[in-house]
Amino acid sequence: MSLHSTLGALTPDRLRAMKRGLEKESLRTTAAGDLALTPHPAALGSALQHPHITTDFCESQLEFITGTHGDAQSCLDELTRIHQVAYRAMGDDMLWVSSMPCALPTDETIPIGRYGTSNIGRAKSVYRMGLGHRYGRRMQTISGIHYNWSLPGVDTDGYFALIRNFRRHSFVLLRLFGASPAVCASFVEGRSHNLQRIGSGSLHLPHATSLRMGRLGYQSDAQATLAVSYNSLAEYGASLEDAMTRPYPAYEQLGVRNPGGEYNQLATTLLQIENEFYGSIRPKRVIRSGERPLHALRDRGVEYVEVRCMDLDPFEPVGIDATTMRLLDLFLLHCLLSDSPPDTPAEIAALGRNQNRCAERGREPGLKLERNGSWISLDEWASELLQELRPLAHHLDGVFGGEAYEGARDRAIGVLRDPQRAPSARVLAAMQADYGGSHCRFVQDCSQRARQVVGALPYPDTLDAWARHVARTSLEAQHQLEAADTLPFEEFRRRYLAPEQLRPVVQAA
Repeated sequence: MSLHSTLGALTPDRLRAMKRGLEKESLRTTAAGDLALTPHPAALGSALQHPHITTDFCESQLEFITGTHGDAQSCLDELTRIHQVAYRAMGDDMLWVSSMPCALPTDETIPIGRYGTSNIGRAKSVYRMGLGHRYGRRMQTISGIHYNWSLPGVDTDGYFALIRNFRRHSFVLLRLFGASPAVCASFVEGRSHNLQRIGSGSLHLPHATSLRMGRLGYQSDAQATLAVSYNSLAEYGASLEDAMTRPYPAYEQLGVRNPGGEYNQLATTLLQIENEFYGSIRPKRVIRSGERPLHALRDRGVEYVEVRCMDLDPFEPVGIDATTMRLLDLFLLHCLLSDSPPDTPAEIAALGRNQNRCAERGREPGLKLERNGSWISLDEWASELLQELRPLAHHLDGVFGGEAYEGARDRAIGVLRDPQRAPSARVLAAMQADYGGSHCRFVQDCSQRARQVVGALPYPDTLDAWARHVARTSLEAQHQLEAADTLPFEEFRRRYLAPEQLRPVVQAA
């Protein structure tokens, strides 16, 4: 079935109800570009209960969360306002504008996120302790920007079809938007790697697009044993349930607690919880209080998808722009409307190899990828896909007015035709031209500039009042949660991780 024949399903009402939201991670650093080792700013309230500003892995890794929006610009505007609030509360600290981290201290010095004394708050910290033991804390300081997207009328099977195609074609996004071709040498200290030196204290690969999405990023030998299928919710759920209930020898040896009784990790299974499964895209559902994410999916189906392969763009003050978001809309609609055959173990393995090739060599002239058992040029395949976005872009501009979607597609074609326009190439060019090849000096300068740009924006009294109100109510909510706890933490942990919590209740006939 061609895209042209399915465009009729994208009625104006459906497209106007298309929703997107952003989740953006960013390290908090000192003005000198070192990782901030101070606690989460008190003026931002509770990292556990604030609806828009929390922390990710470490205490100095902020995460900003927008609501859902009907257009890209309003979503970007909200993300910008959240940045304004955060900068006001951070004193002299900066937000590191690269996905790859600043110069890092020793692994054990990186402060794990703290969320108070409630059982759920303690569980979040113990989970992060487990991540540190399993993968190293340095790896967890990598930051990204997630794009949450939904369209009315798409059922669970439809979202899984979208996900299969997204995984097949996401190399295009790395080629167009990858912005992490280099890293501070401290990040790989003690690890084997194939990076090349560039300047003093920095490493890179000359044609890399996104080291974050390659072998240096969120990958591990343990997770490499997983071959999760996206052919259906049943298959996906079975794979994840197996990973969260199957003991893993190295993690069993580590144990849930150390000899002194302190917690090392939540569980000794291959995955502690659902979020530990790394992927370029996830099926998602808003969960209820205390509910496991997999239970929510199995009980009520997929509600939206979370795109997880986007790097922070250091040339954009808040890490992304509206044009990029519109290209993501087009790309996701293309994935949804195109034929999506079932995946196979062989294809899943090939997709993993393609991702690594594109992450590490995506701008290499003549680079070939695997497609259906044969080889095809990355540029040829990407060009085919971008050409197929043309009728979609024309259709969306017809609904929303203007030429913003066609402009997003045109910009993407320009980047594909001229690799030097890609963010990854621009990062390397700027590093070499103005910073002696130093990744940290380049990003530090970009971070200072981003702070200045956002700081120069109007800061209305209404935003200040909102920020203080949300911070105060988040602290009150955390105190109430802590006061309401009655279970000992170990009992809470056992109940939360019980296998039956992953499965919906079977209704009697």
